Amino acid sequence: MSKVFGFTGSDDFCAGRSMYLNPKEAGLFLSLGLQEYAYLPNQKRSRISVPFDFSGEWIEQKPETSIETLPDECLFEILRRLPAGKDRSLCASVSKRWLMLLSNICKDEICSNISTGNGNEDGDDQDFGDEGYLSRNLEGKKVTDVRLAAIAVGTASRGGLGKLSIHGSNLDRPLTDIGLKAVAHGCPSLKIFNLWDVATISDEGLIEIAKGCHQLEKLDLCKLPTISDKALVAVAKNCLKLIELSIDSCPNIGNEGLQAIGKWCPNIRSITIKNCHGVGDQGIASLISSASFGLTKLTLDSLVVSDFSLAAIGHYGFAVTDLVLNSLPNVTEKGFWVMGSGQGLQKLTSLTVDFCPGVTDTGLEAIGKGCPNVKNFQLHRCAFLSDNGLVSFTKAAPSIERLQLEECHRVTQFGLFGVLFNCGAKLKALTLIRCYGIKDLNLEFPAVSPCKSVLSLSIRKCPGVGNSTLAVLGKLCPLLQHLELIGLEGITDAGFLSLLERSKASLSNVNLSGCINLTDAGVLPMVKLHGSTLGVLNLNCCKKVGDTSLTAIAGNCPLLSDLDVSRCAISDAGIAALARGILLNLEVLCLAGCSLVSNKSLSALKKLGHSLEGLNIKNCKSISSRTVDKLVEHLWMCDILY
Repeated sequence: MSKVFGFTGSDDFCAGRSMYLNPKEAGLFLSLGLQEYAYLPNQKRSRISVPFDFSGEWIEQKPETSIETLPDECLFEILRRLPAGKDRSLCASVSKRWLMLLSNICKDEICSNISTGNGNEDGDDQDFGDEGYLSRNLEGKKVTDVRLAAIAVGTASRGGLGKLSIHGSNLDRPLTDIGLKAVAHGCPSLKIFNLWDVATISDEGLIEIAKGCHQLEKLDLCKLPTISDKALVAVAKNCLKLIELSIDSCPNIGNEGLQAIGKWCPNIRSITIKNCHGVGDQGIASLISSASFGLTKLTLDSLVVSDFSLAAIGHYGFAVTDLVLNSLPNVTEKGFWVMGSGQGLQKLTSLTVDFCPGVTDTGLEAIGKGCPNVKNFQLHRCAFLSDNGLVSFTKAAPSIERLQLEECHRVTQFGLFGVLFNCGAKLKALTLIRCYGIKDLNLEFPAVSPCKSVLSLSIRKCPGVGNSTLAVLGKLCPLLQHLELIGLEGITDAGFLSLLERSKASLSNVNLSGCINLTDAGVLPMVKLHGSTLGVLNLNCCKKVGDTSLTAIAGNCPLLSDLDVSRCAISDAGIAALARGILLNLEVLCLAGCSLVSNKSLSALKKLGHSLEGLNIKNCKSISSRTVDKLVEHLWMCDILY
């Protein structure tokens, strides 16, 4: 007892420490009950998750053996010896590490000399699909390196990846060259590759695609600020089967890349270059001259090229059939004149010119003489083109079948009728869009033979077009089948009737949307004359058209499949008349903004729903949500917008 009372806090007593030097001893051998006779701190009991060896004095943990302890080099050698493509897909689902290793295995690195279970010595090559049957489209958050690696490994044994579209990138895990490298190694069958709006990849990624995907035929690059000529040169040298190339908003791509495409890609047929400020005359001229006998489609949009590029097109564009020139501010009248005088565009059949200040009467006449076989001609926003240039062009190129003029404000009624006089034998479709120079003129034109070839007439948002213009067009175009008069507030029932009265053919497609001054008096004669052949009728925003027209349509248009009466003055009575009519083929019905259509039309709409595939009842404020729910339940095969 003397020792107890003589305690001084030395080593004679366990003060706040465990009685065992090895903490595992305490967890294993001390009782779990209340310790009343020993001073011990609170301790966690050790969790035993591995086997122990009790043969020695102390308990020791054995190290666990796992394939994950192997370095990447060894695991790579194991994975490339897998006997089949499906086995590689299964192994790719083990972990991200295995997936990325498998995605780095090229076809040439797979060991094909190992026999499979069925005795097939070449099973690996057969499972590594080269057909390219599959397609994948990734957008936004789905665009990551891991997902591309999974696609590369998974599609190899299922027919091969033939088309890949990537739009945007994941902000948290952006796409890098690693993802493109996985596609290059695992998808040798890739033929179509679209890469849009990805700023986190470099030339290295696209170079890997070029080296691994020799079957590539179509390449579309858009908004790639880090891609330069280096990548495009690699594509040209490795993808000799390239047919179509589109480059949009890639500021670091310039003349060198285009020169390589023209030199190394003998099968190139279509090239689109848009908003690439590094591209100049040297690149365009070299490309055109090198691919002069194969290039059939060329689009130049928003470039800083000059007259020299157009001269090269006119001289070397022997095979070009489709040419689009858009927003070329540095090209002058001389450039268009030289292009037309080069006599190299004899095969050109489609020409589109948009917002080019160099288009004048002289230049357009030269183009007409140098391109006599043009059939489809579109002029947009050509401020300096007048009636004389348009008429001269149609005289020099009488083969025109489709003509479209948009925002050519110096073209008047004289130019319009001059086109019809010169191209009346072959012109099939005429379209006018926002041409403010075309206005009603109270003039008498000489008697001329009508243009019996014109089957389609479209006039959109030309405020000067009125009744007298329609009367003259009715005389010149008596065989119309397709008629569009959109947003023409100046025409009335009288002008529309004057066009219909001279029509000797049967209209099949009529669009009168936005003609706010048309009434039932104008629609009724059209329905009676052409109802038997009418397939599409659009009366959107014809606010003076009501139930009378709808009743006539219901009884005279058996072939009608698409009817739009949005924002018209129709009511439940008109919908009921439609349901009682002979519209057995009606597939699309638009009633948007018809405030007079109410819940009373429920039964009629259900009856029409037997043939409907689409129903638009947006902003029909008199139709309750309960009625909409009933329609959705009953017309479960119909796409309803509400």
